[in-house]
Amino acid sequence: MSESFDLITMGRLGVDLYPLQTGVPLARVETFGKFLGGSAANVAVAAARLGRATAIVSRTGDDPFGAYLHQALKEFGVDDRWVTPVEEYPTPVTFCEIFPPDDFPLYFYRQPKAPDLVIHTDELDFFALRAAKIFWITGTGLSEEPSRSATLAALKARDKAGTTVFDLDWRPMFWKDPAEARPYYTEALRHATVAVGNLDECEIATGVREPRACAEALLEAGVELAVVKQGPKGVLAVHRDGTTAEVPPVPVEVVNGLGAGDAFGGSLCHGLLAGWELEKTMRYANAAGALVASRLACSSAMPTAAEVEELVTARG
Repeated sequence: MSESFDLITMGRLGVDLYPLQTGVPLARVETFGKFLGGSAANVAVAAARLGRATAIVSRTGDDPFGAYLHQALKEFGVDDRWVTPVEEYPTPVTFCEIFPPDDFPLYFYRQPKAPDLVIHTDELDFFALRAAKIFWITGTGLSEEPSRSATLAALKARDKAGTTVFDLDWRPMFWKDPAEARPYYTEALRHATVAVGNLDECEIATGVREPRACAEALLEAGVELAVVKQGPKGVLAVHRDGTTAEVPPVPVEVVNGLGAGDAFGGSLCHGLLAGWELEKTMRYANAAGALVASRLACSSAMPTAAEVEELVTARG
């Protein structure tokens, strides 16, 4: 029997190259910082920072950037046993531009194919996936084969054991035909217990955009908890048992909004594992996201429990 983890994520892993100057177009940036990146990796890091035992299922290229990612995962306390190299594809690199407070364009270099989309069903440790207290998958993992089949197989094998989170994670540039996405999202929602997404992502998954309607549609699709992120209006969470929490965002001076959603996700997992009431979990996750938004990086910016608790307490 494999070791049991608090959280196993499955999906995107790569290198983020972020400009060390803000408010400067990418063409004029002279220096960059190198960071571990990718939503699945960032969520695992965020939860590890909060004291949780985490691991990630992903792939890298067989190259120096891949070696760097293994090193970074270990330094962050994320188990990398299910991160293996794909010889034919390079490790993905992502650049961003930073124009606070709300403009952070991303430039993904994932061609001809990202290794994290080359996860095969027969490579999965189904015992470990089923034993994890929380299993986290993303919409990107559904965008191409063989990762699509592997992701759906993992969900079916888990069969809603524990908590299974579907991060809607809509990135249209990763889909050859965005119109194909909804059937796969619908299938994934049948096997998930929690769905998390912003209004754009919820619309892709459900066809509706009004926050309450999004939550109801996600519940109808099969999950037990729908978490709808509304940007400046905060977050709406609705549980199948009728419990509802709608909490405002935590105001901060935004440096880089990228990664805030992943900090939210890792903290959401932390609250679910702790058995907190829904409103407490949402307030805690909002505070974690705000802390990362006030910092330059994503993975290395993930806050500790003490930092989040201090901000939550300060906000009353």
